[in-house]
Formats: sequence, C-alpha cells, structure tokens
Amino acid sequence: MLSTVSRLTRRLALAALAAAAFGAQANEGRWTYEVTVTNITYNQQFTPLLLATHKPTITFFTLGQPASAPLATLAEEGNVAPLRTLLDGSPLVNATAAGSGLLDPGKSFTFQIQGNPWRDRLSLAAMLIPTNDAFVALNAVQLPYPGWPAQSHVAIAYDAGSEVNDELCTSIPGPFFAECGGSGGGARVHGGEGFVHVHRGVHGVGNLKPHARDWRNPVADVRVRLVR
Repeated sequence: MLSTVSRLTRRLALAALAAAAFGAQANEGRWTYEVTVTNITYNQQFTPLLLATHKPTITFFTLGQPASAPLATLAEEGNVAPLRTLLDGSPLVNATAAGSGLLDPGKSFTFQIQGNPWRDRLSLAAMLIPTNDAFVALNAVQLPYPGWPAQSHVAIAYDAGSEVNDELCTSIPGPFFAECGGSGGGARVHGGEGFVHVHRGVHGVGNLKPHARDWRNPVADVRVRLVR
C-alpha cells in the first residue's frame, strides 16, 4: 500500500504533468467541474444551493465574525440572489451557479461550474428549513487538479448568528412543515448571536420539536469531479 507521502508525491507529479500539457487551458480558467450535493439529513430540506469558484483571498464567511448581509439573507430566507449578485460583480470570482428547487433528505443535485484549480477555490451554501438562520456550507475548499480522482467533502450546518433561534412558525419561511399547520411565516427576528458559528440544532424552545427536527453534523456530502 502506498504511503501517504507516496500518494501525495504521485498526485503532485500528475498535477505538474497536466499543468505542462494544458497550460493554456489552465491560464484561461476553462476547466469544468461537476459538483454533486447530497442531503444526508433525515429531517431538513435545503433551499436552492449557491456555488462559486473564486480566489482563495475571499470566503463566504469567517467563523467568529458577523455574517454579511447577503449571507444573512440566504440563511434566513433561502434567497441566494443578493449573495450571487455580489459574487458575480467581483473580479475575484470565476463563476457562480445556483439551483432552482428544494433538496429533500436523501436526495442529490448535480451542478456544473467552471473553475481553475491553480487559482480558484470552491464554496457553496444553502439554508436549512425549517430553521431560523441555519445554513449548510463549504467554505473555500480546494478544487481537484487534472489527474486527481473525484474529491469528497462533508459539509456541516452553521448558524449565521443574524436571527434569534426562537424556532417559531412566524419566524421561519416555508409552506410545508406540519408543526406550523402547513405554512410558515418568515418574519425576520433580529438579535442573534452576532457571529457565524457551528449550529447547535433544534432545542424545542418554540414550535419545532427536537425529535422531529434536530440533527447532528454533518448534513451534506459533496463530491467534486473534474469533467473536462
């Protein structure tokens, strides 16, 4: 069995060969990646996902720091438009992609997005529902180099810290969960923790029942494969 050092050496050698053979393509950033996201919870849906390839100098968020207003909107409402608009307007972003529907437990959705493994990282995010401001995310992970196998990542749920976790129907968007008689509200509730942190789950302080809605991390499996 190859040692860890041997496997790393082989990967670096393959990457170097690919870089020499496809230098022009690499410089133009025309690599296409297939990203498959699987919801591995049994009780949470994901709102439409937002993906981006971007320079390592930016991230969707920083743990322990306040969420940006566009990220808070994604985490509280499931609305990716403000964050996608911000990303699309940045010269540090290569490409963005977004889903169009909910991702149910046990289901997967596959995206294609362009990226350059020598210059870019991959990030993604989506709201967990029903929650106040929980979101699943990968934050600036490495893209596979040419010659590398598909890469798998586990993604956890974070709390945007922008809304109090009152777990009340009036604060949570969505027309689908039984605890709220089939209809959520979505009114924004201010006064959250004030910084992004790992989400602590559902505790039954409002309408949501822990036995039905609580979870343990991770919440998603993400597979990233270079297709061309």
